[in-house]
Amino acid sequence: MPKGVGKVVAQNKKAYHDYFIEETYEAGIVLQGTEIKSIRAGKVNLKDAYARIQNGEVILFGMHVSPYEQGNRYNHDPLRTRKLLLHKREINKLIGETKEAGYALVPLKLYLKNGFCKVLVGLAKGKKNYDKREALKQKEAKREIERAFRDRQKM
Repeated sequence: MPKGVGKVVAQNKKAYHDYFIEETYEAGIVLQGTEIKSIRAGKVNLKDAYARIQNGEVILFGMHVSPYEQGNRYNHDPLRTRKLLLHKREINKLIGETKEAGYALVPLKLYLKNGFCKVLVGLAKGKKNYDKREALKQKEAKREIERAFRDRQKM
């Protein structure tokens, strides 16, 4: 199965608005106890999440996984840091690329693939305000063209 394909649980749409995505990497994620049950139920939020490289490991910060209802005392901290699983050569490549100014690691989507939870992490460069406005204009123009085409086909 290609990367980024599976049952999508959560997407970070804000990342596509705020960043240019240069490259993507598929990473596994280390979870504790009842976290996978909450993720399968769709109770996860990637909006404020970001990743950093510390001590040769990729760590995910700010991903909120709600506690599992039937988890009682075995539940986890919703905002704890989670380790991402990547190959060593991918981590080394990311270390070199994130040292450049303006680049960040941003989780784009969380999905289930072959029974495992995966995170699509993007190497992103921040957009300026005028880039964001230009992207919105293009999106709106595309929407108008599709609307006109659809109306024309109805006649």
